[in-house]
Amino acid sequence: MKILNLQKYLREKKISFALFFNFEDKENPNYYYLSSYEGYGALLVPQDGKATLFTAEMEWEKASKTVKEKNICVKRYKKKLLPMLKEIIKGKKKLGVDKSQITVEFYYRLKKFFKGKKLMDIAEPCRQLRAVKNDREIEYLRKACSISDSIISRCIGNFKKFKTEMDVSNFLGDETIRRGCKLAFPAIVASGSGSSQPHYVPRKIRLKKGFCVIDFGVVYHGYRSDTTRTVYLGKPSLKETDMYDLLLNTQLETAKHVKENIICSKLYDKCVSELGRYSKYFIHGLGHGVGVEIHEMPNLRQDSKEKIRDGMVFTIEPGVYFTGKYGIRIEDTVMWCDGRLEILTKYPKKLIVIKR
Repeated sequence: MKILNLQKYLREKKISFALFFNFEDKENPNYYYLSSYEGYGALLVPQDGKATLFTAEMEWEKASKTVKEKNICVKRYKKKLLPMLKEIIKGKKKLGVDKSQITVEFYYRLKKFFKGKKLMDIAEPCRQLRAVKNDREIEYLRKACSISDSIISRCIGNFKKFKTEMDVSNFLGDETIRRGCKLAFPAIVASGSGSSQPHYVPRKIRLKKGFCVIDFGVVYHGYRSDTTRTVYLGKPSLKETDMYDLLLNTQLETAKHVKENIICSKLYDKCVSELGRYSKYFIHGLGHGVGVEIHEMPNLRQDSKEKIRDGMVFTIEPGVYFTGKYGIRIEDTVMWCDGRLEILTKYPKKLIVIKR
């Protein structure tokens, strides 16, 4: 179905072929999305008929056993890849290339190699295709969220054993590997004043008293989860618990406003309204799509004109950050499907206080 949807776009734009590359040092999410194969090679998609995944001899057996899509055949190449592709594409005028996934140097190499052909950027339509998930993708996303819930539960349950931020980060990574997954992104463990930095990098320092933000996700069959929970180390003040409750209520109330075709900026505005005078401490977007990449469409930003559609999976993650003092973020991966919002990350959000 994914290949067929892309082919419909190619026909509409009169693009003869779409060409995707996956290199050892640069994974292409669209290559994986269309083929379900992570190994390096090239995927050539014509306007009609079967697509072809070209792999080197050493990758062919693995690819043949991995690729289950009936609209893709797997072939090995024994000579140089680009000359072979050039021969196949011979006589065609328009070639679709995802410019966002190749270097400038490689783009100009393609331009020179396919001289006389118009290279059309298909990055945006690929992002649009990936925004709405099918049943198999939803199954993988649910499982990824279930696994990350389980790991976060174990992590918080063992928190008194951890001495440093890196202890927590390493635990999350080790548990992820133990379950046959990999990290969706480098885990964030930000304690004390470090929690006021949304993209804090955990260090080998003692866990500080105060709020501790844990932002974490796993990859299951190529699909990612993303969740953030904030715990408190020590004894919180009334002002701190009130701030946490305000943010939690903001997340819950904002989620209630998700509906079919709502413009994403309207959800952002709702979040700002709920935060009231504290909205100036909300310094990032409300959320983002999740799939084969950790940041996909839709974008729940102040200026976003994108709309929520059936089958979209995205995050809702309001946060407040008081520079040099503390920060709080609460994030769930959610799905809009069949007229309702389903929360995929189910670990409880009530403030957990860990006495130290």
